Amino acid sequence: MTATGPTSTAPGVVDVVALGESMVTFLPSRPGRLADVPSFDRGIGGAESNVACVLAAVGHSARWVGRAGADGFGDHLVEAIGAYGVDVSAVRRDPDRPTGVYFRTAGDRATDAHEVAYYRAGSAASAMSVRNMDLDAIRAGRVLHLSGITPALSADCLDLMRELTARRPGRPLVSFDVNHRPGLWRGESDGSRVLLELARGADLVFVGDDEAWGLGSPEAVRAALPEPELLVVKQGATGATAFHGTEVTSVPALTVDVVAAVGAGDAFAAGFLSATLRGLPVRERLRHGHLMAAAALTVPGDLAVPPARHPAVTPDGASPSAEGLGGPPARRPSWFDHADRLAALDDAAWGRLRLGPGWTQAAERAEEEVRTP
Repeated sequence: MTATGPTSTAPGVVDVVALGESMVTFLPSRPGRLADVPSFDRGIGGAESNVACVLAAVGHSARWVGRAGADGFGDHLVEAIGAYGVDVSAVRRDPDRPTGVYFRTAGDRATDAHEVAYYRAGSAASAMSVRNMDLDAIRAGRVLHLSGITPALSADCLDLMRELTARRPGRPLVSFDVNHRPGLWRGESDGSRVLLELARGADLVFVGDDEAWGLGSPEAVRAALPEPELLVVKQGATGATAFHGTEVTSVPALTVDVVAAVGAGDAFAAGFLSATLRGLPVRERLRHGHLMAAAALTVPGDLAVPPARHPAVTPDGASPSAEGLGGPPARRPSWFDHADRLAALDDAAWGRLRLGPGWTQAAERAEEEVRTP
């Protein structure tokens, strides 16, 4: 499966469009309870915009579509996402509703000590609807990336998601990250059913085995979700399994010296989508997902920080199409150079690979180390 949809010569068409809520994130200055942390550093957070930022940072064209308040936090959000090279021209500003914000502790999200305080009820993003969003801008991508967070925000957001996941001729490749957040569905008994319904309308689905409707094995998930052309079941530290038609491909996860266990799922999706846009085989797509997840796990914030962005340039100087990124350009983004070398390792070398902070700037050295038994 490769990205399909409008041709790259159409006005406003980008490699990936990501739609969803983004919020201003406040990261603690030190470990401890929220009640005890004296100060916070401001950042940005949002599953879909995270994916757009990572893809833009490695050289793809990406657009984030959403709604933000006409306030200072909204200004920061749009400016910060735009600074990654993401097209934010289709973002709507709402004078009557605020930009969502949230605070979190520094600890691992998997522990009982982890706290997250969301202030998003009634946010500008919760007012997204079929009526007030630019559907042409949303659909003007080779890939449209969505997540299960958006339909939990409001009935209008759910209607918008149903419209975007409806199977229609000529639509872009629809990517859907289930992202089941039980806290967002409080008081709603059918959250899991809604997410399964939306996933069935997508072409590419990402789902963690811990959020896959209690089905257990990847094979059971595939049996319950046969409609998507490509299903990726993420299995945490074990790895990930992809179902592409009748083919099943599993790739073990990497050994990573974790700095902060946040943002890995969004980064995995970005790495997989990047490799999809380049037409790489499924095995390499999974490996690129693991590598981008490692980039997120080895930094303190929510957002993976790959090497500095360098525009991809073909031999004639033109920017390549999504398919052209897999070709032999005269100069390619440094992330592709690093990640492609690591993704090409044999199974034994891949299994020995261990990545820690700063590895994205030292991938060549890491490659040489793991090639030596």
